[in-house]
Amino acid sequence: MSCSPLQLAIILFFGASLDLLQASPGANVPWTTYDYAAGNMTYGGGATIIGPPAQLSSINATLTDTIQMEATGGQAIQLNSTGQYAELTAQAAANSIVVRYCVPDTAAGGGTNYTISLYTNGVFAQKLPVTSQYTWLYGSFPFVNTPGSGSPRNFFDEVRLSGLTINPGDTVRIQEDADDAATNYVIDLVDLEVASPLTAPANPLDVTAAPYNADTNGVIDATTALQNCINVAAAAGETVWMPPGNYLITGTITLPNNAKVQGAGMWYTTLIGSPSLYNTSSSSRVRLNGNGNNIQLSDFAITGFLNYRNDNEANDGLGGTYGTNSTISRIWVVHTKTGIWLENANGLVIDSCRLRNTTADGINLNTGMRATIVTNCTTRSTGDDCFALWPESGSSKYVIGLNVFTHCTAQLPFLANGGAIYGAVSNRIEDCAFTDIPYGCGIYIAGTFPIGSGNGFSGLTVAQRCDLTRCGGRDPNGWSWRAALTIAPGSGSAFQNVTNVNINHINITNSLCYAVEFLNNANSGVVSNVTMNLVNISNYGVQVAGVYGVWAGPWNGHNVTGSVNFEGLTVNGDVITFMPVSGNDVVNQVPSTFTFNFVPAPAITPVASGNTLQLSWPANYTGWTLQAQTNAPGDGISTNWSIVSGSTTTNRFSTFLDTTRSIFFRLIDL
Repeated sequence: MSCSPLQLAIILFFGASLDLLQASPGANVPWTTYDYAAGNMTYGGGATIIGPPAQLSSINATLTDTIQMEATGGQAIQLNSTGQYAELTAQAAANSIVVRYCVPDTAAGGGTNYTISLYTNGVFAQKLPVTSQYTWLYGSFPFVNTPGSGSPRNFFDEVRLSGLTINPGDTVRIQEDADDAATNYVIDLVDLEVASPLTAPANPLDVTAAPYNADTNGVIDATTALQNCINVAAAAGETVWMPPGNYLITGTITLPNNAKVQGAGMWYTTLIGSPSLYNTSSSSRVRLNGNGNNIQLSDFAITGFLNYRNDNEANDGLGGTYGTNSTISRIWVVHTKTGIWLENANGLVIDSCRLRNTTADGINLNTGMRATIVTNCTTRSTGDDCFALWPESGSSKYVIGLNVFTHCTAQLPFLANGGAIYGAVSNRIEDCAFTDIPYGCGIYIAGTFPIGSGNGFSGLTVAQRCDLTRCGGRDPNGWSWRAALTIAPGSGSAFQNVTNVNINHINITNSLCYAVEFLNNANSGVVSNVTMNLVNISNYGVQVAGVYGVWAGPWNGHNVTGSVNFEGLTVNGDVITFMPVSGNDVVNQVPSTFTFNFVPAPAITPVASGNTLQLSWPANYTGWTLQAQTNAPGDGISTNWSIVSGSTTTNRFSTFLDTTRSIFFRLIDL
């Protein structure tokens, strides 16, 4: 028998046979990312490295927004003159590229256009168009485009290009040439992937054919053509086919019952807004508005041109109501206010979407969203929460709850958090990766915003099997430092307490400030029935010194009230099984109103008889979950835990023994 370093009951036997399921946090993406911080992109010709951001002396020190704060790993390559470059060696074949970059704003704000040069194997390939017209926001929320307002943010944009030929081992170089006119270029990362166009589905209604005749060059307005084609196809039970091309859209596309719209792939079919109209009228933007059931959208991109945020204006991108039996798959949304902001759907699936460079949320599940699955989606450079569940007041057709963000990746927002839940019934964040969240939390469970009547936390809210890396920063515009994982109740009739929450299997690495915190957004919010098990913290305070690994304390004069149960907490390799009397790893600065409870682990009793192994544990731990992993004989504990089916309804388990493998068991409270 051996004991886990997490002080949970784990036993080792040779040979017990179980089929194991393994989970990997984050989205399974079709591209390979290259960046300096990861060590797979280099630089030369005199280029320099910016970052990482300096560590501040305390939470009271002045924090100034910098470009490197919004770069991957806090570092990027800066090109300042002709001949300087960032370079990578392709690990796999590719025909498409994304470059995340920053170029300077103009003196008056509003940005301008530049170029940067792309080389493969030392040979010039073509110019990449880059711009600062949709970056560089200033001042306080919701931000403006005038440099004189100070406090800049939203530094990075992306450019994408397909039709390349890149083989494994080829060098790809982003270089400043003499005719590239920006005073400097900051190259954060490069994505390479293979993207092939799709063929039309069987018997489609082609939007480019008569009588619709939609233009594919992005010149002639295709709004009416697409809307008419959708209306006819939906009534006939057919699919609208959008062949490769750019389709100019200057208004709302309404999606009725049975609307099915498919493109040739997000690299090949694009609904594109009008640059001249986009920032003059909110009614002239690209907006696909669901208005029915059985809506199926797939395989195209939406490109807007929004350069500001006004929450009094309607959202563009994907919005509306999607009823029942609807799906949104493989949509790439850029330069809109929100990527996907939905209400009133039951059982909607959002799969493999990319949300980039929005001025507000990436995906927000709002009023009346129930049993939604958001899976394999990615965000970068969003202007608010990357993934959020907000049970806002409004007309709800369905009771909001039972939604899940699963296997998603959130990176580099220029405001707010990676994944956020603001109330409702039994919502989950699981198997997700939150990386480089410089202004907020990786995971935020809070009563921060007003909600609808009856939409407070209920059921069981869960965050599990997630990796939080370089999260927990500070927004200089009036907000305090936040932790990588924050629990924060509110108060009053429109806000709520935080109750019935389970946090498990969370890895927090290189937190910018606190790793975990409990604070109060108001003066009467309460935390109750919150459990954290198997939370592993590796390094905290990367960007600010003198902070704590796990902390409960006052904020804006309000003490957090309530308690939390810990069942398996590790901080910098040390197992925490009781409240430390000193040090910074676990600190409670409000012991009169908040309590840290450390729950002892149950013992598992093994009995072997012949080729049968029986495990038992105390009856008062019925409801806990037995997990197992099977490894090669002699191997140690890995991460490939799986749930033993039926274990939560009993305090016994039997399995067959053989002598060819090793097995570990543990009992945890999920």
